[in-house]
Amino acid sequence: METLSSAASYPQVTADPAAKAATVKKPWYRQLYFWVLIAIVLGILVGWLWPDTGEAMEPIGTTFITAMKMLICPIVFLTIVGGIASVADLKKVGLTGIKALTYFQVGTILALLTGLVAINLFRLGDGVNADASSLETTESASKLIQAGEEKEWWEFITHLVPDSVFGPFVEGDILQVIFLAVIFGVAINAVGQIAAPIRDAVERLTAVVFKVLSFIMKLAPLGAFGAMAFAIGKYGVSTLTSLGSLILLFYATSAFFVVVVLGSVMAYLRLNIFRMLGFFKEELLLILGTSTAEPALPGLMRKLEYAGVKKPTVGLVVPTGYSFNLDGAAIYLSLAALYIAQATNTDLSIPQQLGLLGVMLLTSKGAAGVAGGGFIALTATLSTLGTIPAAGIMLIFGIDKFMSECRALVNFIGNAVATLFVAKWNHELDVDRARRVFAGEVLPAPEGEVENDFDLEVLEQEPRDKHHDHGDSDAVRIDHERLHPAHATRR
Repeated sequence: METLSSAASYPQVTADPAAKAATVKKPWYRQLYFWVLIAIVLGILVGWLWPDTGEAMEPIGTTFITAMKMLICPIVFLTIVGGIASVADLKKVGLTGIKALTYFQVGTILALLTGLVAINLFRLGDGVNADASSLETTESASKLIQAGEEKEWWEFITHLVPDSVFGPFVEGDILQVIFLAVIFGVAINAVGQIAAPIRDAVERLTAVVFKVLSFIMKLAPLGAFGAMAFAIGKYGVSTLTSLGSLILLFYATSAFFVVVVLGSVMAYLRLNIFRMLGFFKEELLLILGTSTAEPALPGLMRKLEYAGVKKPTVGLVVPTGYSFNLDGAAIYLSLAALYIAQATNTDLSIPQQLGLLGVMLLTSKGAAGVAGGGFIALTATLSTLGTIPAAGIMLIFGIDKFMSECRALVNFIGNAVATLFVAKWNHELDVDRARRVFAGEVLPAPEGEVENDFDLEVLEQEPRDKHHDHGDSDAVRIDHERLHPAHATRR
């Protein structure tokens, strides 16, 4: 059963609790990542050879992304509520949150410093000699610039509290959804046994939402094709070559950060960064095709659970990291801001650059939940600092679309590593299982985890084979309860 972008590579779990292996994985040409890759290549070709046709593909890509975003808020809310409600000790939830935020801040600082060092070493902006006062802004850029100039550094804190319970779901505000989910999860946990039906309802509703997600994910290749064809058709390959050195530096700096910095964190966990990237290949290709990390969020959460991270940790750290742990955006902010300073002949001393870094620590938060978030965060940073002309962002506006793909990829990888690290810190990571899963070994679902994906396979597929002729629904229930005795007790 395909329940998310990675479902094609998930094993079919048998109803025998002693089973150590699963049915054979689908061949590579039937897996989702293969078709997403084909769609990306076709999208590039269409956008390059027939730009008008490629630009006309925009509705296909945007419709798929919109359909995915439709489910992001419910998934985040249900996962966090279910995770917190199932934890016996609420203090543990608070400690997990503190540990996650601590890691996020350290990771963001390292990412900002990486971008800062890279642009100071290569100084690509020297010699551009741009006059910020003479730069013309397009209508779309002006809207983003205005949004950035009106954004205060402290807004991400005051914006956490929504005006209504339903508002965040209507507006798709992830930060506010997280705030509501934490409150509801804590309340359900604190009420105790009387809230047991609600906990059960959350679990069942989560299974339904992920099933809806599986339907939408079948259209991922179509969405990736539309988004890529539009990007190439509208902005053209010439855009890539005009500021190719800056794009290359950003991608190289991001690759360095992933391999060296995040790779070191993975080495500390006794895990391999490259094998982890292979494990998430479907999600990474989806991000590459759509230029946003949001469609890959559900797949990240379910795969981390399968890899041996406890469900409450995944439910709290991953959604929070999508707003507070933006390594790719941090690299982009420091690198782009210093490039604009160099290009407009704005000299910044080391203390001024460190001050710029301090402002970015605040303006970068929540950028992932806003359309054009990285660009808005950059404008907000320059407007807050005041020393670098904000109009200078027009120098990089044309290539922002191609840099957003790298930002989203690094953000995603950073959150995967962050969740593994916090889980290890919390003693809630099965390192041996994670190592085996990343290496491609097929394992049964961990007891009590990922049940919305794997238990449904037990109920829907295995019993259908064994008991279809007899219509034995009791046998289905017994097989399920042998796998999860806690469920039988609850009944």
